[in-house]
Amino acid sequence: MILQLSFYLFSTVLVASAMMVVTVRNPVKAALFLVLAFFSAACIWMTLEAEFLSIVLILVYVGAVMVLFLFVVMMLDIDIARMREGFAKYLPVGIIVALGLIIELVVVLSGKAFQLASMPRPVGHDADYSNTKELGRLLYTDYVFPFEIAGLILLVAIIAAISLTLRRRNTKYQTPGNQVKVVKSDRLKIIKMKGQPGAES
Repeated sequence: MILQLSFYLFSTVLVASAMMVVTVRNPVKAALFLVLAFFSAACIWMTLEAEFLSIVLILVYVGAVMVLFLFVVMMLDIDIARMREGFAKYLPVGIIVALGLIIELVVVLSGKAFQLASMPRPVGHDADYSNTKELGRLLYTDYVFPFEIAGLILLVAIIAAISLTLRRRNTKYQTPGNQVKVVKSDRLKIIKMKGQPGAES
């Protein structure tokens, strides 16, 4: 009974905070509501005995990614009034897309595959059960090929991001080899000037 109440409580907070992320106008508040959504999802995973995934979600997304998002949002000078100008222009398209997503979700979730009989709650485990050990065993045995493909895709994404940042643009580049070879005469030039009569010494 307590698990069901906690599930409905965290689910309500999760859905409400996700809606606030989309509807709120202030980007800083939207990022804070996204932190609340991540925390609620972590609490739901904790009730399902997925402690490792819950802690990773809090440490990685709430502790690192969202802090970076907040830093970028607060450092950028975002014109809120300019952002609101195109809201009414794209509102009909947004409503059509939202209705399409809602219809798809209703069709998928109303099937037999998502009923409680086909997806029962996981049974409880003993105190010596290791969630991290079981997750690692599944990743490196049954799902090792998809895991390697995901790692390869992330590697390609990292290489592509680095390649895009190193494109030749109107920026100045430094060559460390040339900087090391610099001597004092290349940087410093002493000019002797004659003293002005009547100048204070």
